[in-house]
Amino acid sequence: MATIAKDAPIFVAGARGMVGSALVRRLRAGGYTKVLAPYRAELDLTQQAPVERYLAQHQPAYVFIAAAKVGGIHANNIYRADFLYQNLLIQNNLIHGAHLADVQKLMFLGSSCIYPKLAPQPIKEEYLLTGLLESTNEPYAIAKIAGIKMCEAYSAQHKREYISVMPTNLYGPNDNYDLANSHVLPALIRKAHEAKLRGDKQYVVWGSGQPLREFLYVDDLADACVFLFENQHTDTLINIGSGSDVSIGELAETVMKVVGFEGEIVFDTSKPDGTPRKLMDSSRLRKLGWAPKVTLEEGIALAYRDFMATIAKQE
Repeated sequence: MATIAKDAPIFVAGARGMVGSALVRRLRAGGYTKVLAPYRAELDLTQQAPVERYLAQHQPAYVFIAAAKVGGIHANNIYRADFLYQNLLIQNNLIHGAHLADVQKLMFLGSSCIYPKLAPQPIKEEYLLTGLLESTNEPYAIAKIAGIKMCEAYSAQHKREYISVMPTNLYGPNDNYDLANSHVLPALIRKAHEAKLRGDKQYVVWGSGQPLREFLYVDDLADACVFLFENQHTDTLINIGSGSDVSIGELAETVMKVVGFEGEIVFDTSKPDGTPRKLMDSSRLRKLGWAPKVTLEEGIALAYRDFMATIAKQE
């Protein structure tokens, strides 16, 4: 991969979200002076013609696709059509639009939910499409798999450098703390904080607490993406994870410690657990020389600080 000049335009799609904003921070910290980060009001990524015009006009040297409709188990299961349709629209418009604009290099950010529900652990990149998906987020996963295959196909047919990265469960600044559609870690942070304020004796956690999950602080993800963007490699699909997992029960205990809530954990087993275990094999990335910097407890403390700042803005 040829070196991208520091003053070359770099387009981050989804720059206002958790992942996109972390990418913008990391790129600017790395000296990239022309980061394109349009608001949704400026560019609706679900509309093909405006996306194609934007890419043709700005001619980015590199495109990061961090834009997606995202949510937790509940949202994925309830709004199945929305997750499939809107994510297909966004990624199709961006990948094909980048091709039409002669963008040579692109990175598509997927999700670890693309892998089979019962894939061997840790999950290697080659396990893609070797088994059934987790049913609760199948539409979202299918959309992401289509994006991966589009990048592979455009690279093969049109000689582009369009690659896909698969992050594990992410958290950090700009996360979604809405209990109705957030992911597990921000939901646990909000529940613990509110339980503390009310003086509750119990802390209700969805599911059995037994499933194992891997978590990565979002700024570490951004660092890994820029590392791959700047360094020579031949991978078209690469996992990005922390390398270790934790049970939901243990995660809840760590959140309680950080928040300062001393109640009793109660597991609501009427709620779904999802995949029993999901640990990524990130050895390809490790061999290239990258490793995460933020520990889980450090990251949760930073996320809690962000949550408190979010609340302060709403008051």
